[in-house]
Amino acid sequence: MAKKSKKQQQPGGTPATVALTAAGTPYTVHSYDHDPAHPSYGEEAAEAMGVSPDRVFKTLVADVDGALTVAVVPVAGQLDLKALAAAVGGKRAAMADPALAERTTGYVRGGISPLGQRKKLPTVLDASAAAHATICVSAGRRGLEVELAPEDLRRLTGAVLAPIGR
Repeated sequence: MAKKSKKQQQPGGTPATVALTAAGTPYTVHSYDHDPAHPSYGEEAAEAMGVSPDRVFKTLVADVDGALTVAVVPVAGQLDLKALAAAVGGKRAAMADPALAERTTGYVRGGISPLGQRKKLPTVLDASAAAHATICVSAGRRGLEVELAPEDLRRLTGAVLAPIGR
């Protein structure tokens, strides 16, 4: 497990780390060697960092009534699409086309961060995040995670906190 602090990070970083630095938000970067053969990006991150899967959150992009919406849920569970739709006042939700999600966020699948996205999308953070002092989310590329307080993530993304995981 390779671990870098904010001060050791390379200049420029990813759009996610640049956004965190610009906001003056405390965070820690965790990097690991990504294995393309691993069946789950999130589970791989939790294993590589030695962090409980309930503290590592995946960023998913869904289509809620025709509008792209970001869902941030623990890698240990799944996204409840009905709950996501309800959290943003919608009726129906489905996973977004991966190519559209990549173009809209500016990140590749498996490396989509809720921070520093090309286009600011409505975001919902699973309520379970509030039970942890810090959580980990993608820092904008496969093999790179950022650890921060859930309230900081909520504030920076404008996220609604709702029970959207199962």
